Amino acid sequence: MRTIHKHSFIYTCFLLWILIPSQIKAQKPEFSTAGFYQLEETGREVYSMNIAWRFFKGDAGDAWKKDFNDKDWPVVSVPHGIELLPPEASGCVNYQGEVWYRKHFKVPENLDSKKLFLHFEGIMGKSKIWINGHLVKTHFGGYLPVIADVSEHVNHRGENVIAVWADNSDDPSYPPGKPQNMLDFAYLGGIYRDCWLVSHNKVHITNPNHENIVAGGGLLVSYDNVSEQSATVHLQLNVKNEQNQTFRGYVEYVLTSPDGKKTTLQSDRLKLRPGKSGTTTDFINVQSPALWSPDHPNLCNLEIRIKNQNNEVLDGYRQRIGIRSIEFKGEEGLWVNGKPYNKPLIGANRHQDFAVIGNALPNSLHWRDAKKLKDAGLKVIRNAHYPQDPAFMDACDELGLFVIVNTPGWQFWNEEPVFEERVYSDIRNMVRQDRNHASIFLWEPILNETWYPADFALNTKNIVWEEFPYPNSTSACDAEARGSEHFDVLFSHPAIGDKNWAIEHTDPNKNYFTREWGDNVDDWSSHNSPSRVSRNWGEVPMLIQAQHYADPDYQYTSYNTLYKTSRQHIGGCLWHSFDHQRGYHPDPFYGGLMDAFRQPKYSYFMFQAQRPTEKQSGIPAETGPMVHIAHEMTPFSPSDVTVYSNCEEVRLTVFKGGKQYLWQKEPDHSGMPSPIITFENVYDFMADKALSRDRKGDEVWMLAEGIVDGEVVATHKVAPARRPEKITLRADSEEIPLIANGSDKMVIVAEVTDKNGRVKHLNNYHISFEIEGEGRLIASEQTLTNPRPVRWGSAPVIVESTHTAGQITIRASVLFEGQQKPVSAELTINTQKPGIQQIFDSGEASLMNSPHMSEQQEMPGESQNIKDLKQKVQELQKKLNKYKLREVEDQQEAFGEKRETN
Repeated sequence: MRTIHKHSFIYTCFLLWILIPSQIKAQKPEFSTAGFYQLEETGREVYSMNIAWRFFKGDAGDAWKKDFNDKDWPVVSVPHGIELLPPEASGCVNYQGEVWYRKHFKVPENLDSKKLFLHFEGIMGKSKIWINGHLVKTHFGGYLPVIADVSEHVNHRGENVIAVWADNSDDPSYPPGKPQNMLDFAYLGGIYRDCWLVSHNKVHITNPNHENIVAGGGLLVSYDNVSEQSATVHLQLNVKNEQNQTFRGYVEYVLTSPDGKKTTLQSDRLKLRPGKSGTTTDFINVQSPALWSPDHPNLCNLEIRIKNQNNEVLDGYRQRIGIRSIEFKGEEGLWVNGKPYNKPLIGANRHQDFAVIGNALPNSLHWRDAKKLKDAGLKVIRNAHYPQDPAFMDACDELGLFVIVNTPGWQFWNEEPVFEERVYSDIRNMVRQDRNHASIFLWEPILNETWYPADFALNTKNIVWEEFPYPNSTSACDAEARGSEHFDVLFSHPAIGDKNWAIEHTDPNKNYFTREWGDNVDDWSSHNSPSRVSRNWGEVPMLIQAQHYADPDYQYTSYNTLYKTSRQHIGGCLWHSFDHQRGYHPDPFYGGLMDAFRQPKYSYFMFQAQRPTEKQSGIPAETGPMVHIAHEMTPFSPSDVTVYSNCEEVRLTVFKGGKQYLWQKEPDHSGMPSPIITFENVYDFMADKALSRDRKGDEVWMLAEGIVDGEVVATHKVAPARRPEKITLRADSEEIPLIANGSDKMVIVAEVTDKNGRVKHLNNYHISFEIEGEGRLIASEQTLTNPRPVRWGSAPVIVESTHTAGQITIRASVLFEGQQKPVSAELTINTQKPGIQQIFDSGEASLMNSPHMSEQQEMPGESQNIKDLKQKVQELQKKLNKYKLREVEDQQEAFGEKRETN
């Protein structure tokens, strides 16, 4: 490789980048493709290869051959997770073993002279890739990209076949290595992330994960001398010439600030001989930069173009960057962008699996996860215990979430040298994949909770520094692990936290962070815990979980504890953000702030109450004042009423015209920003009963008002759910539409409600789902998801798009409908065309139904008029029933309660 060291270019900005946060428009979710964003008219194209793969589970012999007969295999789209699982699928119920995928396609006509790369974002386990019978890649490990140059093996005039063999069965030769029946998370198989075909000219920017150049390949961006006044953006770019003649040209950079102002930098001349690559280095001095932080996630767009001597663009793409600095100053604490960050960074860990579909999340679900975590007021996410989908990292950049990136691994070491070599390879590739993300906070290169050799920890730290030898590249390690003395940031519990894990001695030159806090089990076999609470267990367990995470009455690392530590201890990540499946335990992990469908528990609102009351503009997330009553007003609800709010005062009104209660935050309050508010002994079901019997049921409610500076800034009203009258359907979309790409997914939540739409949490119905239009239900009787039992009032189901944009109608009804049963519901959503070009065989795609074709339930082919009439009949029947029931109620009133009082 030839390195070209160039003269520095200092740009004195004529337009000041004075950026007021309120001036920034919220970005629409945007996802990278194969590590970059497309830029028009650069000669570089990206195509989605996700649609229409033939799939086989098991040993398929010669399935790598082009002429292999796969016509009996079902057709699926990726991301694909091999199988659908029940919502609770822990204890190694998932398939472990070989799978095969085969894709038939034709190459677009305009790509004859192009370089072509297949880019798989993730294939679980070990894998091999063939194209037209040629083996082009062998890979070990499921969490990093698998990239193959297929330029020489593609048929530009006929059909091509990609064959992929993958195996997620136990293998100690590569990370994580641990047998799955001993693993604390699920190791689910398949091509479970996106697959892209990247085409570009023979003079091109390289891919860092493909080139295998230390601290090189592709684009590398770093920052120095960062402040509100100025910042230096360092640019390093690796370009390769695969033409038969010498290339002469240059690199052009266009940097666009968040408010749309542009800065252009043209590099010195670039000369590359045939078959050679070179690295250019440049820097831009930016005046008054809009800096990135969790509070203000300002993203700039960096456009890169490779031009020849005739000023013709031969290659290029766009990268989003965030100018920021992160410093760890020991007893002075964390500094961000040249200033002390005076609040603890509170966050959560995140596993990548989801209910039913396992690891195979589309980009939209990754973004929704990040959005929900940002809404909860979190500032940092730990990617436990592996690098996660690029879409999740993109979302963290947009939304303002710091990320700790982990090496794949957990509680396992293999003495065979090949294992250690593959760990080091993983570290290099995770840095190369994620190094340009604004959200990178820490690298965690060591193997989590593992007794590795003494020299291993230092080796991992050195590898990170070799790959990213610039500021903002800090590695962290467990304080009790071997080799921890080599790290500047150590994972530990504070001295006032969990006494079993609390650190005894601190080094004034180091910083400390709690990588996992909150989990609290009786022993490591039973796993009974006040922190592990399934959402459907109801109010009291969820209240206990929230109290445990906030501030228990026993010594433990909690939200409050982390706020009472010194600045040297910079924060911690809750274990865990979502309920997730596990290998070695029969139960899922129930300690999430949300369940596996991402439906919130009370602890989620307790976390929300810790965010500032100031509204934060410029990001598509919920910010500002909030108040939430954690009480459902059922016959079994506590007499004490719990409220979560970040406001200075909360006023609670109990019943119309009833008593008011006022809570005020203590002026000298210390610890977590917003303690849990408890109004003692204010709810009495018998008072509800008395009003209801007196035909005054509509006067039974509770209203919480959040007050700041004497003004009501947030409200929440609850009332008891009465007679179950209907099913309601809502899309848990986070305002992100469903994309017609064959594999996008959205959660649709069916809820049993009374006539006013209040959720009937205490309910044991089963909901049956039907669908028509351009969508599929990812639900079946076999996975206990269709019909689906109602849990705590709701029954979520997953809907997947087809590859054709259009309308989807979902219908939900109670199993065994009857005259007095709740009225069914319909919801219609529209899918949008994908913005990325798709490559697939239309004949193959037409055969695709659902991941398990026999499990699909579609609505019968009725006209809309007939369906409308049926709905109207149901509603009229309900009105008639209401009058009939009044007679029954009067009889009960006369014969029952009155008789007893005589």
